[in-house]
Amino acid sequence: MNYGSLAQQLIPALENGDRLTRAEFERRYSLIPDIKKAELIEGVVYVASPLRYNRHGKPHSQVMTWLGVYVAGTPGVELADNATVRLDLDNEPQPDALLRLDEESGGRSRISEDDYVEGAPELIVEIAASSVSYDLHDKLQAYRRNGVREYLVWLVQDREFRWYVLDQGEYRQQQPDSLGVLSSPFLPGLRLDVQALLRGDMSRVLTVLQVGIGCPEHQAFVEELSRTSLQ
Repeated sequence: MNYGSLAQQLIPALENGDRLTRAEFERRYSLIPDIKKAELIEGVVYVASPLRYNRHGKPHSQVMTWLGVYVAGTPGVELADNATVRLDLDNEPQPDALLRLDEESGGRSRISEDDYVEGAPELIVEIAASSVSYDLHDKLQAYRRNGVREYLVWLVQDREFRWYVLDQGEYRQQQPDSLGVLSSPFLPGLRLDVQALLRGDMSRVLTVLQVGIGCPEHQAFVEELSRTSLQ
């Protein structure tokens, strides 16, 4: 008897559309190492398909480069790539990228004893195919309800980038300024030239970001984070 094969058969599957508690979702996810990304959104399981280069891998790397430069110049702000987030009992997403303040600096999330993010990070980014993606429907509502302050979605096929800001409990989509730049109201200095990003001009994206990092508001923010972390 092949006991290894029998043990595999006894592991409950993790399938798209399954309705599970968060505890059961985590249990099954941990038992199936071949699955690289699965999420629980409003109590429903979503298992990611293999990721394409131009539709996901390359845009993801560009977002991580942009955010990584910001974090390098902003001590007290942390960046994570595809980290599981325990939002509430029905939602455990694995966002493409997130920014969070550590608890000592006033952040709303924390790192659990078993090394997961618990609570709402300050900013989340998702790479989505188009506006029909669940990133703009059930997931958006879960992030809004749990108090994620800023939610950014890159719609790759639609060649569109949306930046939502939490305003009195609802998400308001920001519009670029006269120069085509979007800016974070909660993380001073985080600026994005949307059209440059969409055409793959990372040199321009990082130039605009460096202007933001050099502004007085960003310097004041860094000083404030430094003071709160020392208290």
